[in-house]
Amino acid sequence: MGLGILKDGQWISRRDQEDSEGKFIRPSTTFRNHITADGSSGFKAEAGRYHLYISWACPWACRTAIIRQLKGLQDVIGLSVVAAEIDQNSWEFGDEPGCIPDTVNGTQYLWQLYLKADPNYSGRVTVPVLWDIQNGTIVNNESREIIRMFDTEFNAFAKQNINFYPEHLQKVIDETIDKIYQPINNGVYRAGFATTQSAYDEAVTELFTALDYWEKVLGNQRYLCGNQITEADWCMFTTLFRFDVVYYVHFKCNLRRIVDYPNLWNYLKELYQQPGVKETCNLDHIKRHYYRSHPQVNPTRIVPKGPLIDFDAPHNRDKIFT
Repeated sequence: MGLGILKDGQWISRRDQEDSEGKFIRPSTTFRNHITADGSSGFKAEAGRYHLYISWACPWACRTAIIRQLKGLQDVIGLSVVAAEIDQNSWEFGDEPGCIPDTVNGTQYLWQLYLKADPNYSGRVTVPVLWDIQNGTIVNNESREIIRMFDTEFNAFAKQNINFYPEHLQKVIDETIDKIYQPINNGVYRAGFATTQSAYDEAVTELFTALDYWEKVLGNQRYLCGNQITEADWCMFTTLFRFDVVYYVHFKCNLRRIVDYPNLWNYLKELYQQPGVKETCNLDHIKRHYYRSHPQVNPTRIVPKGPLIDFDAPHNRDKIFT
């Protein structure tokens, strides 16, 4: 997630992510190397070698923070957190509550980190970023691949013996992550950043068709892939957590709120209440980022006071599914 691009090593502050029909287009991520437990990829899983750069506002980045937290990798993989708001220089490391400075490279702006990895880099500057301290480069900036690495390749260092990608569910987990990506995870952005009525109508229709589908699924099983929490649930969680707070209003995804879906709402509360998860959920950063960093969507940059949502309220998932 990020605004602006680097072109041949030069920062350009702009937003140019829609096609001729006004549809939001999300470019592919660029750094796609992989860490492996045995080091066969050239990047070996080691304690203290890697550093994670995120934004608490970004749902893609928070996926990686959640898996790092739940696996107990806080002492193994370092963390830096950018400020909530984006200005013309994109993500910045500030001193506001919730931020953690770049203690590895000492950068002020995230784009400077990309140039350390490649002085001639051209492309988007986004979080999350997984940095290799030993080689001084970016390993990967694709959230789906980072959570898989944290989940499967660092087990020798993880304090928590938990597996969100069990062998017997791997095929369905991958299929589910694929299935929720375009209509839901990316769908809120396709609706919010659409610049034509037809592009918005298409995105928001697909979004709520998908939410309606998963509401029915969760009426028959406790989690997206069955009776245990998987990577797919955490990919869904970060979008649902932001939905009523920002996407419903800011991105005009307002056919229904998540609290209007009995199964999705209780499912969301159960995931939020998993030990360690709420520490990765910063509503102040989320609201200030969206409402103040997208002037093309919210020109006044006013941050609303509400809504008041009690994510700690009791859920019923354990009563329905034992």
